Amino acid sequence: MNHHSSKSTILLPVFVPAAVIMLLLVIGTAVNPAAAGELFSTVLAFITETFGWFYMLAVAIFLMFIVALAFSPYGSIKLGPDHAEAEYKFLEWFAMLFSAGYGIALLFYGVAEPVIHFASPPLSEPQTIAAAKEAMQIAYFHWGFHIWAIYGVVGISLAYFSFRHGLPLSVRSTLYPIIGDKIHGPIGHTVDVFAIVGTMFGIATSLGLSVAQINAGLNYLLPELIPVNTTVQVIVIALVTAAALVSVLAGMDKGVKRLSILNMVLATALMLFVFIVGPTIFILNAFMENTGSYLGNIVERTFSLQAYQSSDWIGSWTLFIFAWTIAWAPFVGLFIAKISRGRTIREFVLGVMLVPTLFTFFWFSVFGDTALHMIMVDGYETLITEVQNDQAIALFKLLERLPFTQIVSSLTVLLIITFFVTSSDSGSLVIDSLAAGGRSDTPWWQRTFWVATEGAVAAALLIAGGLTALQTAAIVSALPFAIIILISIFGMWRALRIEGHRNQSLANDNHLPPHLLKLDAWRDRIDYMTQQPTREKVLGYIKGTVLSSMQEVAEKFAETGWLPEVNYDELNERVVLELRSGGDNVEFWYEVRLSENELPDYYTEDMASKLPQEHHYRAEVYLRRGGQTYDLYGYQSASVINDIIDQFEKYLHFVNVSPDILPWRMQAHDDDITLEQGSVFDK
Repeated sequence: MNHHSSKSTILLPVFVPAAVIMLLLVIGTAVNPAAAGELFSTVLAFITETFGWFYMLAVAIFLMFIVALAFSPYGSIKLGPDHAEAEYKFLEWFAMLFSAGYGIALLFYGVAEPVIHFASPPLSEPQTIAAAKEAMQIAYFHWGFHIWAIYGVVGISLAYFSFRHGLPLSVRSTLYPIIGDKIHGPIGHTVDVFAIVGTMFGIATSLGLSVAQINAGLNYLLPELIPVNTTVQVIVIALVTAAALVSVLAGMDKGVKRLSILNMVLATALMLFVFIVGPTIFILNAFMENTGSYLGNIVERTFSLQAYQSSDWIGSWTLFIFAWTIAWAPFVGLFIAKISRGRTIREFVLGVMLVPTLFTFFWFSVFGDTALHMIMVDGYETLITEVQNDQAIALFKLLERLPFTQIVSSLTVLLIITFFVTSSDSGSLVIDSLAAGGRSDTPWWQRTFWVATEGAVAAALLIAGGLTALQTAAIVSALPFAIIILISIFGMWRALRIEGHRNQSLANDNHLPPHLLKLDAWRDRIDYMTQQPTREKVLGYIKGTVLSSMQEVAEKFAETGWLPEVNYDELNERVVLELRSGGDNVEFWYEVRLSENELPDYYTEDMASKLPQEHHYRAEVYLRRGGQTYDLYGYQSASVINDIIDQFEKYLHFVNVSPDILPWRMQAHDDDITLEQGSVFDK
């Protein structure tokens, strides 16, 4: 991929509406911040009162769907072709998805939320043991399984349709089973515009929270030099946005991955420090009790809207957090989809749901229960007033009562900044990809535009009304996207049902193909297996024997009324035969591609030294569902033709026994495909 090209990859029907909405927002808030703030407050009240039930029901459906998916037979299906391997090690993968997910939120709410709920619980008597238990239950509920279920359903849908079926890595692709090729028209464009707007507002909310905490931390460390006000926060946004731009231009592996790993190291170190110097045994006891209480009350809280209470608490907390997460889901979902290629559905769900949730629970027990212990046991009751006056200062007020305050507080400010940068840079990459129709090889100036726009939107919302404006933007933008996610869930269920039926029908096909001979002489076969063909020989075989065999097959199929097409893709070193019946229900794809692998383990150093190359080259067969793990090199033309016909016959068998559940078909739009080694249809 060429990341330094200046050629535009903008998809105008998506880019222009999204950019115009962002521009109008920035201009409108700049012209009349007071009026904008009042409007935001009115809209926020209307949405939470009218659609609160819908948000809660949608999140419940997301959670039930993704858990059922993990334990279903579909859990073994890979997010990519059958031969795909995970691109990132588990710790790298976890660091990136966690940093993008809600690292900022944990730093902001880890102390603040338990203290606020302890002081003003929705159900219990304030500042009692019952209030402390309820406060921790609420914190667990707000940041536990439900949050990651939202991210997970979006991420798994995007990864499945893109890496498994060759559709663009874009939100529109999740609707393919419902609307087919219309995803490439106005409906698909509209879906991606909603995704961009929701992502932008979700990121702006996170940046607004983090910049308030950075400002509070700097004021805590340098009270004489740095005041707490909007001007300082806008300056911080500008500076950190510049840092995010550097990371974005560096790319995924050099920028985002390294920053994410740094984030996790610093966050884990901070958590372990508080755990060790704080009330360690109390934290462990509370962690166990909190987890049990959460699991015991999860169903009731999932459907609770406090219908019998006259209070705006549910809108200010639960609905805001869930809506904020839904608004942010296109970004986090697409980002974790990008880094999850090659994992099975079950691995994805368990990794996304269990590991971050357990880390989060322990985080809240360490910081939240330490704060409650300080209040209830140590008598640090002024912490309640300080947090109620300014939530952003909560973490620093906790650290004030622990050893090495200045050093740890300084490192905490650095951690907040790195989380800020990670959210901004990864969010910009995602928005840029959405605005380019799912492409990732975008020029530097497009990525720069979205990084700058994120900073401008966050600054505009802060100026217009601070936290209220940020809450409104997140909750409003989440409403249409929640509907889109529900539709995509139905689409994925439909696609998985078809795939499962296909695998079952092919497994029951007892037709045995004719034996495929490699070479006629057994001595030649031994030479082939032990000497390893060079890259040039394998590529010449693909361009010669395989291509001519495909052309011969295509001619015969054309005589019978089929619509064959044979292409040689020089960029990706592959030949492709595609057969269509003229309708929508049958489309066969047979591909032979040059693959480069490490030499097999059975080659000793002495054996390898006698080979003309350092790698093992194969002419691998790929079908629509991915690599078939066998090598065609050395097959005579008649054997190649027999293999094509055999695979086509199996495909027809599937189509013949599945007409009732095959109203749509997956297809690859091969106009601008750029393949990386080992991928199937990465656009």
